[in-house]
Amino acid sequence: METMTKLTDEELVGLYIKGNNAAFNTLLNRYESKVFTYIMHFTKNQEVTEDLFQDTFMRVITTLRSGRYTEQQKFSSWLMRIAHNQAIDYIRQAKMATIVSDDETPAGCFNDARLADDNNIEQQMIQQQDWGQMESVIRQLPANQQEIIYMRYFEDLSFKEISQKLGCSINTALGRVRYALINMRKLVAQTDISMAS
Repeated sequence: METMTKLTDEELVGLYIKGNNAAFNTLLNRYESKVFTYIMHFTKNQEVTEDLFQDTFMRVITTLRSGRYTEQQKFSSWLMRIAHNQAIDYIRQAKMATIVSDDETPAGCFNDARLADDNNIEQQMIQQQDWGQMESVIRQLPANQQEIIYMRYFEDLSFKEISQKLGCSINTALGRVRYALINMRKLVAQTDISMAS
């Protein structure tokens, strides 16, 4: 088992596909904390998180065993995408209320390079706040805005990477962040959390 931990994800996946269950256990041990924490950020519910965690790894097992897994992306990215989809599906099913809709606004108006800088306003807002307070605000956002905030800050993805994962344009990703910021400012004003301007 000691030697298993030294193998790459791709090597472990290959072994598991060939029938080595210990290889999957090594992958599970390697990622269970990260996956569980990630899902918990969305649900804030231990029982729901445990269910979604189990569903995530069941999908991984099913895909690997069926031979449908392709190594077009890193295993860890693929795994986190499955966890992400599980969490987002749960939020959508819970019918979280939308505050501001961005469905009818052209995203091009938010094509502002300042939004993509490392020192942009959302970066300052996140960095300057107690994460617990900010997280409670983020959880009140519409699902698609929560999704993009978590991708940007929890997964530390660029807007280009986010747009690729979501299958949308960079402008749309920027627009969703813009609407998320508008909503966060409204929520912050209601809860007396100080935010950078």
